[in-house]
Amino acid sequence: MGLRKDFLWGGAIAANQVEGAWNVDGKGLSVADVASYKPNIDVKDYRKQIGVTQADINEAIESTDVEKYPKRRGIDFYHRYPEDLALFHEMGFKTLRLSIAWTRIFPTGEETEPNQAGLAYYKSLFAKMHELNIEPIVTLSHYEMPLALAIKYNGWADRRVISLFERFCKACFNAFKTDVKYWLTFNEIDSVTRHPFTSAGIIPDQTENLLQTEYQAFHHQFVASALVTKACHEIIPGSQVGCMLTKLTDYPNSSDPRDVLASLNKNTMNYFPADVQVFGEYPPLVLKYFKEQHINIEMTPADLTILKENPVDFVTFSYYMSMVSSYDENNLTLTTGNTIVGGKNPHLPVTEWGWTVDPVGLRISLLQLYDRYRKPLMIVENGMGAKDVLTPEHQVHDDYRIKYFRAHFEEMIKAVDAGVDLLGYTSWAPIDLVSASTSQMSKRYGFIYVDEDDLGHGSLNRYRKDSFKWYQKVIRTNGADLN
Repeated sequence: MGLRKDFLWGGAIAANQVEGAWNVDGKGLSVADVASYKPNIDVKDYRKQIGVTQADINEAIESTDVEKYPKRRGIDFYHRYPEDLALFHEMGFKTLRLSIAWTRIFPTGEETEPNQAGLAYYKSLFAKMHELNIEPIVTLSHYEMPLALAIKYNGWADRRVISLFERFCKACFNAFKTDVKYWLTFNEIDSVTRHPFTSAGIIPDQTENLLQTEYQAFHHQFVASALVTKACHEIIPGSQVGCMLTKLTDYPNSSDPRDVLASLNKNTMNYFPADVQVFGEYPPLVLKYFKEQHINIEMTPADLTILKENPVDFVTFSYYMSMVSSYDENNLTLTTGNTIVGGKNPHLPVTEWGWTVDPVGLRISLLQLYDRYRKPLMIVENGMGAKDVLTPEHQVHDDYRIKYFRAHFEEMIKAVDAGVDLLGYTSWAPIDLVSASTSQMSKRYGFIYVDEDDLGHGSLNRYRKDSFKWYQKVIRTNGADLN
């Protein structure tokens, strides 16, 4: 069967990891702008990499350092996007997933009118994309919450943030109604309990009951997602709104029924944020979990109506690796993954950052998600971080990356042949950028090499890797030629 003829091949980036220009054209500070590079912490120690305190935030606010806070500089996509889009076009991109930085439009999140310079920037960016026949897929919240809202309201823990997010989204819908058809509400919405500050602006050491606060923040994001889905459909006829899940595919560590149960429970909690956005209601098993954990979510009857009446149109997800679970963690060798620490599968290789490589897991994930939700799917993040070497001739021989993608594409196509309705695929990331968790440049994902090191030194010149031409061929043949 193969992929649909209008399959959306492309790549995915986030504003906070590429744009830079952190204090240009009226932009305000976001939570990403205070994320520091921690060279003295093991890159596999995820918990320490993402930890943040009020003292850390205060120090960052007083600093203008772009070495310690790499997301402030990114790769200067803000000024270089015509060059980067031209390279994406050369590869044959049909689409590019990107985000709109909330603080470019509303610097503190509480302004009553949008920043016109911010709107003009994205208007120009979208115009260039359409000139190159690259369809935008826009994420409205991709770890870029205004820092002012985190400090004043403890982020999404406060219900008042819902209306502020609505205002931001409606400003985007009205400004870009002729530019953008596909919208995503929250990036990896399930991540609130893994990195509450990055995902929801919650400052852990200023929070009395963290678990309670995290799930309250979830609820506020669910309501906000439903409200902006409704607004998008009303403002942009024919628009499509999707949710975005971190697909943390988990297997039992053994055939011991207790391991099977442990894995089932972990997968249930991973699915639940997408369940709410797709089905418009909380799963009964999750409500039971709340009761057992004494988690009391403040929600109104109107909230439940909004959720039920405004489900998303399609489901998107990130997939990087799989892990295993056991009823007894002493049975596991722990390793890191995409914003988590979990059991390492002894049957699978790992990257330099400890992430397992599991192409078959992508096919399993597609089958699980389509069977569960029966809505069109899109893979909007998938890739591997590696330490690439730039030769004196400005080449990067990354056969390991080609091998990774080839294996994943083979499994993706098998899932489509099995009946999965898949709209598209966007790699993370098509160009090297500042890594989300470790704030490194040396953890490289792209088909395009950016000459910048972990401290921001380098020319910022762009160079095509070997994988560039390979992906170009894959797109040109719509996945028929993976050799």
